[in-house]
Amino acid sequence: MQGSSEQVQDQKKAVYRIQGFTCTNCAAQFEQNVKALPEVQNAQVNFGASKITVYGEATIQDLEKAGSFEGLKVYPEKEQRTIEKVPFWKRKATITTALSAILLLVGYLVSKENTAANLIFGLAILIGGYELFIKGVKGLVRFNFNMNTLMTVAIIGAAAIGKWEEGATVVFLFAISEALEAFSMEKARQSIHSLMDVAPKEATIRRGNQEIQVLVDDIQIGDIMIVKPGQKLAMDGKVIKGISAVNQAAITGESVPVSKTAGDEVFAGTLNEEGLLEVEVTKRVDDTTIAKIIHLVEEAQAEKAPSQAFVDRFAQYYTPAIMVLALGIAVIPPLLFDGAWGDWIYRGLALLVVGCPCALVISTPVSIVTAIGNAAKNGVLIKGGIHLEETGKLSVIAFDKTGTLTKGVPVVTDIVTLKGKEENELLGIAAAIEKWSQHPLASAIVRKADDKFLDLTKWETQDFSSITGKGAKAVIQGVTYYVGSPRLFDELIPEGLAERISTEIHRLQKQGKTVMVLGTEKEALALIAVADEVRESSREVIRQLHELGIQKTVMLTGDNQATAEAIGKQVGIREVKAELLPQHKLEYIKNLKNSGNVGMVGDGVNDAPALASANVGIAMGGAGTDTALETADIALMADDLTKLPFTIKLSRKALQIIKQNITFSLLIKVVALLLIIPGWLTLWMAIFADMGATLIVTLNSLRLMRVRGS
Repeated sequence: MQGSSEQVQDQKKAVYRIQGFTCTNCAAQFEQNVKALPEVQNAQVNFGASKITVYGEATIQDLEKAGSFEGLKVYPEKEQRTIEKVPFWKRKATITTALSAILLLVGYLVSKENTAANLIFGLAILIGGYELFIKGVKGLVRFNFNMNTLMTVAIIGAAAIGKWEEGATVVFLFAISEALEAFSMEKARQSIHSLMDVAPKEATIRRGNQEIQVLVDDIQIGDIMIVKPGQKLAMDGKVIKGISAVNQAAITGESVPVSKTAGDEVFAGTLNEEGLLEVEVTKRVDDTTIAKIIHLVEEAQAEKAPSQAFVDRFAQYYTPAIMVLALGIAVIPPLLFDGAWGDWIYRGLALLVVGCPCALVISTPVSIVTAIGNAAKNGVLIKGGIHLEETGKLSVIAFDKTGTLTKGVPVVTDIVTLKGKEENELLGIAAAIEKWSQHPLASAIVRKADDKFLDLTKWETQDFSSITGKGAKAVIQGVTYYVGSPRLFDELIPEGLAERISTEIHRLQKQGKTVMVLGTEKEALALIAVADEVRESSREVIRQLHELGIQKTVMLTGDNQATAEAIGKQVGIREVKAELLPQHKLEYIKNLKNSGNVGMVGDGVNDAPALASANVGIAMGGAGTDTALETADIALMADDLTKLPFTIKLSRKALQIIKQNITFSLLIKVVALLLIIPGWLTLWMAIFADMGATLIVTLNSLRLMRVRGS
């Protein structure tokens, strides 16, 4: 039955964007209000992305009514809407706070302890705290003890015992604190807003003999898009005509433009710098790479990191506990120990104010949103706060070899004929078999045959089959030929490979080359050596990772031991595991996890099981690769390994800042609580401590924007 209810929810799922969120507390309240709607089964607010997912039926009017306490505006996720930016000085909250500040100042000038001053302070409380009181009273009636409830009780209590000026000061300082929180979240969200504005909303499309401007929603797969120099691409596609340099920084974080010509893939949001390009559209607007990045970044912000989940659970019990403790401080000493009522009520009110968990609640989400946004701008897609934290804890990183540490474009370097046939004949047979294979080494042999202009139709293949992890076989002209690793032929040929052949293979392998053997089940006919060029950046990246304190770097490859060790030595990898099948990589990753948090870096296709098993799976070249985006926890959008040290550095900094924020927020509370005992903590000092803590954790979190890639 559970499965069927989930299906119903999926069918009636709708996502809306929200305009007007100011704090995490308001977002939580809005979520509760929406869940309470009659036709809604469930609702999830994504505060970082300002979105709500509703399972069930609810109109926009229903949702806006649920958010009326905050004046929230709701509209469908896919609706293009220009966000109306109200100047800071015209905002209602700014005007009421300014009026409250003026009245507060006038009240202090009139002098304290007289009726006129108290009236002015009372007016300052009403004007500055009107919306706060509405929310606070609603929370009190529902026994929902949130920040607004604490502040409302404290301010009304202060007025009740004659501390009008302190009540007015608290209202003013709390309004400033709320404005700072709203500003900080807006600043943190800017990275996503800038991503949304990357791709144009319309493009020039050729239909028939006409070139017309078409909205991206109306562009179809197969349309021809005309992109002039200086224009941004509106859609993903394939170049069919023209040559140009395209700046892909918005997608991959690479600042150096990439040359594009016929047949090359291009992405929406990238900038055509030089020539005129004609591009065949290959994806609809919702499926473009930039659309997927935006969606994944927004979803990432909704996924709570372990530290945020801890803070949320803590705040759930902490706020009611503060209410009970404050009541105890206000009532017990006067009742049991003849304390002065006014004095102890005042201390209880000070506890309510200082107990407000603003700084604690905002400490983690601002850090997560800022870090994920900064990473996205630098071409690194982190798919959730949990992965950000896990990356910060990595002590072991395992690398696939082909396409990760190497360029993944192998070339044939040597062809050694062993028996009978001439070189071109043997190369032709090998290429005729390998053209049906998906392995990168197979493509190197086919390219070599093309370079020699060999006509592969001369060697017609039948009964092709792949031999997992070892090679392939096919029937050509009535003979079954095999192409694969030396291991395959040691198993095929009864007496194994001859010693002289094994010696030659080992010589080539020690040069960092991968050797493939062509032959039949009775004898080896040729050796084909293939080399995959090591990336220029690999050695420097490994050095930087060791400098950052990564204790162990490992290379996992299906290649032979001698070649793997030669490449491992070249790039500075400390441990090499060779001749591994995909299942062996998976087992090795599981074993590695016993010695610490493990990250696995691969291309996201062949390494999917190992990527999924590691604490953090990191895929290379996410741009245009759906598998990498779906499989990995982190995708390096450019085919660029240098983004890895940046990602580790950013994650560690985020982890450090989250810990600092939580520790600082709790420490401020403890110090303030200790000051209440001798009666040294005044109401205005309490709100100042709370506001100061909120401001400090916010500014500390925003430092993550300054972490830069290499």
